Amino acid sequence: MNSSQSLRALVLFSGGLDSILAVKILQRNGFEVIALTYETPFFSAEKGKQAAAELGIRSIVKDISEVHFEMVKHPPHGYGKNMNPCIDCHGMMLRLAKEIAEVENCAVIATGEVLGQRPFSQNKNALNLVENVSGLPGKVLRPLSAKLLPPTEYETAGIIQREDLLDISGRGRFRQIELAAEFGITEFPSPAGGCKLTQIGYSDRLRELIQRDDSVTPRDAQLLSCGRFFPLGEKSFMLLGRDSTENEKLEASATAENHLVRMEKIAGPVALIQLKNPDNFEKLFPQIAQKIRSYGRESRESTEKISFKVWGVEEKMILDEI
Repeated sequence: MNSSQSLRALVLFSGGLDSILAVKILQRNGFEVIALTYETPFFSAEKGKQAAAELGIRSIVKDISEVHFEMVKHPPHGYGKNMNPCIDCHGMMLRLAKEIAEVENCAVIATGEVLGQRPFSQNKNALNLVENVSGLPGKVLRPLSAKLLPPTEYETAGIIQREDLLDISGRGRFRQIELAAEFGITEFPSPAGGCKLTQIGYSDRLRELIQRDDSVTPRDAQLLSCGRFFPLGEKSFMLLGRDSTENEKLEASATAENHLVRMEKIAGPVALIQLKNPDNFEKLFPQIAQKIRSYGRESRESTEKISFKVWGVEEKMILDEI
């Protein structure tokens, strides 16, 4: 192992307090740290990029949407409470990190995981399973809980000393906050999880969509996070904005593959329509229009015909009435 390798570590970096502290512990032990942050339809890399910039460390951002979504649809080790396949997700992240670490000449791969913080994915058996899934048994350093876990190869090889690592466990954050103060960290993100797959409402939508059509794409999954969700058949659905902010998000999310529909001259929701076969739009339009009308305050009370503006596919505009 050359000298440049021995002082470089790759940290799976979410930008949360635990991963920030993992970076600080490694830096205190003389490592040059590279932050690796992933992006998928289910979680963003923004917090990680911002935190890495504030720490002044190099950041690598990798979009793993395609390969990650295929795993989400059929996780070998199953789901957590909702649609979160945490074992296989963490295993995939570490497996990809191994490839990047080799390219970057990193001697250590580390995470900010804390033993017992998440009962499904951060107990001893789960952490060991993740290492085996990733092809990194004994080669994942968890600086915050290392003293409570079997020694890694980095410790037995003397790359880092076990006494310089910590023994934090459980869901409380008192010791992390104390450690943050010790490092002079005064601002850090809340511990709330940022993965949509842990959210029951979003998970229900995604599960229904996948059950209807296994060929759904990461973009389909990304669209599901905004508005009310209404299935329209195989790999087809409608999203209705619940307020002006969601209306704007739906309009901004649309591509030429979508229809956007809204009522003319009456305030109400914008609908984004995702159809497996766009030619079915005219057949489905009465159902779509009725649903839009039923969620508009003025339109629910009106007995008059309502005109609808339709745009998106091939940039054409249609006015229709019900």
